[in-house]
Amino acid sequence: MACIAPSESMNNCEADQALTKNLQPVINFSSILEDEETDQYTDNVHENSYILGIKEYIANSRNLHLSKVISREKRAAVLICLFEGLEGELRVILTKRSMKLSTHPGEVALPGGKMDEEDLDDSATALREATEEIGLKSSLVQVITNLEPFISLHLLTVVPVVGLLSRVEEFKPLLNADEVDAIFDVPLDMFLKEENHKCVEKEWGRLKYVCHIFEYESPKQGIFHIGGLTASILIHAASVIYQEPPSFSEYLPDFSQLQFTLNMKSSC
Repeated sequence: MACIAPSESMNNCEADQALTKNLQPVINFSSILEDEETDQYTDNVHENSYILGIKEYIANSRNLHLSKVISREKRAAVLICLFEGLEGELRVILTKRSMKLSTHPGEVALPGGKMDEEDLDDSATALREATEEIGLKSSLVQVITNLEPFISLHLLTVVPVVGLLSRVEEFKPLLNADEVDAIFDVPLDMFLKEENHKCVEKEWGRLKYVCHIFEYESPKQGIFHIGGLTASILIHAASVIYQEPPSFSEYLPDFSQLQFTLNMKSSC
């Protein structure tokens, strides 16, 4: 099954403003696996202060996911797989969709997809899709919580599942060539910064919304553009975990009306 929550195509968002290209280079998984000091930062991720933000989120949202159950045909989940980088920063795993796909080829997404009949819950969906797409074994991921669902423009209820990868050295990426062309990772806090970020105003029907786009440059893999629903999910995740809002305006004034409208339509 193909990844969902893909970023918006840059063809739809070009020429709005130039993006700078001075971000830190992406961590290459092969270099992590070969680093002799890997255990020093992967084994301490559970003790990191970042987890405090997640714990506070859980404490303040115990009834958040008790809304009516959405049919499996309209439900999907994505995995926000976090690990601690070489400098102690929190990083998230992303993929570049295969050019073979008929929809959103070559765009950036979180591992994930639509719920199958055998999936017990949203976490099972996200973990299964991550295994199918990038070879990430579910036994390596500690699921921490689910964030509140997003309603996609295709009227899918998309549930972000937050998980921790503490033993990076045991993760041997195995890409499904039919679905994924590349795997890479970025610092989570980049989704709170104005640097290398722009937003484009779009419309859904008569309602307007913001398409966020982040640029990330890797010296070995080139430039990635992270946008659309993927960017929106990661902005929210970073805000929860770091307990601070983004340095840019996240929504247009009528964004809540757009989400309300999408939610109503998805329930039909």
